[in-house]
Amino acid sequence: MTVTPQPVGQLVRRWREHRRRSQLDVSTAAGLSARHLSFIETGRATPSRDMIERLCDEFDVPLRERNSFYLAAGYAPPYAERPLADLGIARTAIEAVLRGHEPNPAMAINVRWDLLAANRPMQRLLERLDLAPQHPVNVLRAMLHPDGMAKQVRNYAQWRADTLRRVRRQLDRTGAEGLAELLDELRSYPPPPTPQQTEPTTIARNDLVTPVVLATEHGDLSLHHALTVFGAARDVTLDEIAIETFFPADEQSAALLAAW
Repeated sequence: MTVTPQPVGQLVRRWREHRRRSQLDVSTAAGLSARHLSFIETGRATPSRDMIERLCDEFDVPLRERNSFYLAAGYAPPYAERPLADLGIARTAIEAVLRGHEPNPAMAINVRWDLLAANRPMQRLLERLDLAPQHPVNVLRAMLHPDGMAKQVRNYAQWRADTLRRVRRQLDRTGAEGLAELLDELRSYPPPPTPQQTEPTTIARNDLVTPVVLATEHGDLSLHHALTVFGAARDVTLDEIAIETFFPADEQSAALLAAW
C-alpha cells in the first residue's frame, strides 16, 4: 500500500500547535506575514526551502522530521542518514568519550534509547540482564522490565518515575516515531517480582540529583548520569545520538567501579 505523505502545510500547523505557538508569534520570529503563514498551513502557498528551514528552526524540529517537511513540499531532503560505522570523526569522538570515561559506565544511544555502543563497564552492567536477546538492545526496556535490571534497583519506584518523565520529555521534544509506544509499554510493566527495595530516606541524596541504586554481590552501586549530544549536527543519525555517562554517587560506588 502506498502511503500518501502529509501535506507540508499540515506538518507546519501540527508542529506549531505542538510547540504551543500562535501564527502571529511564529510569523514575526520567522520573518514572514501571518497571512503568508496561514496560506502555507492551508495549502494555498508552498514554502521555499529557506522558509522551511526557518520554520523548522522556530519549532526546533529534529533533522529526521525536517526531511519530511522538504519531501512534503516537493524538495529533496537535505539531511543524510548514515550508520554509526560511517560517521567518521564523529564515531571516533564517540569511541574516545566511551573509552575515556572508564572505569565508569557509558553508552551511546539513539532517540529511542536503542543501544549503539557501550564501554566495558557498561557492557558488564548490561550482561547482568536476564532477558531474551534484543536487536538492537533497548536500554530502557531492558532495565525497567521486571525480569531485567529492575530486580536490582533498590529505589525502583523513584527511578521508574524519573525514567518515565525522561521519556515523556523526549517524546514532547522530538515526536520521534515509536516513542509513544515505548512509553506505553514501559508504563505497563509490573513491579519486579523480588524487588530489593530501600526506603528513599536511607539512600544517599543531595540537592542536585537522585541516583539509581543497584544491589550487587559486592554491595550497593549508586550512580547518577549525564547526557552529551553533538552540537550543529547535519546528519540524521548524529542528530539522534546521545552519550549517557554514569558517575559514582558515593565513595563505595567509586571503589566498586575501579575494582571492576
